[in-house]
Amino acid sequence: MADPVVIPDDSPLGEGGEDVEMEGTGETTGGAGEGEENALPEDAVQQPAQPIAFLDYLKSPIVQLNIGEGVEATTLSAHQDLLTKSPYFEQACASFPDPASLSNAPPMVPAKQKREIDLPEADLNAMGGVLEYLYNGEYFPRRVGDTLETHPSIPGVDESGDQLLRHAHIYNLAESFHLPSLKSLAHSKIHRTTSTARGEIAFARHVYKTTDPTDTAIRAPIAAFWGTRSHKLRHEAEEEFRAMCLEFPQFGFDVLSRVLDQKEKGKGGGSGPAVGGAAGGASDGVGVTVGATPKTGRKRARVSTGG
Repeated sequence: MADPVVIPDDSPLGEGGEDVEMEGTGETTGGAGEGEENALPEDAVQQPAQPIAFLDYLKSPIVQLNIGEGVEATTLSAHQDLLTKSPYFEQACASFPDPASLSNAPPMVPAKQKREIDLPEADLNAMGGVLEYLYNGEYFPRRVGDTLETHPSIPGVDESGDQLLRHAHIYNLAESFHLPSLKSLAHSKIHRTTSTARGEIAFARHVYKTTDPTDTAIRAPIAAFWGTRSHKLRHEAEEEFRAMCLEFPQFGFDVLSRVLDQKEKGKGGGSGPAVGGAAGGASDGVGVTVGATPKTGRKRARVSTGG
């Protein structure tokens, strides 16, 4: 049986992780002999590179990854040639000795030749997801169409925000390790995770604490979500919402900006503030229809636990 072919190298995907449709690949027609004048000699035509068999990756040296610090420190192991699909790890592994030079070395390898990479700030659970992606091209839970696969270990509703936080941690690591398609994949899973107001606050706190202020790809949906729902959802997690606004004034400003934008759009459209409350389409005064799910860029609506 032939060795299975490893997944292609990491490359950016379209929004939400979908493949990007390439242009200019349509079939062209021409007369007989067209293009033959400038054709290269047969022996000068570059042959396509042979795909690397997955088994060849597994033959590469083992690298130890030291995750965390102190009593919580944990060591993970991975094959070097799979790690180096990440430019970050490729640079880190460049200082390691050539495996061929160690073939005749004594059994005791000097400390300076150990293949170790320290990642004291990395989240262990998220790092497991990164390695799973490097080996398999996906990480648990996998995407299934517009949803995520279900499993008894994953609650249907992310009450605590743990699932959102795991995807956010993986998003951060993908940014650090220069893995754009993993970053896109994690981002798409964030928008396919059903959570509550408290879970959303925990997620928002992590994002505003760890991401660059210019990273609108992950920050803008948070501001849009709370800007269109804060008048209702803040009552489900009022203390957490207040603490979040005080701890991260930028969050409060972003949410307020969204609320004001919605009011302006409502007035501009001739549907000024109205006193709502009746089911089935009354305005809530900020340009949002009561009973409808505001568009925030998320694939699935959040779950309200309020009465």
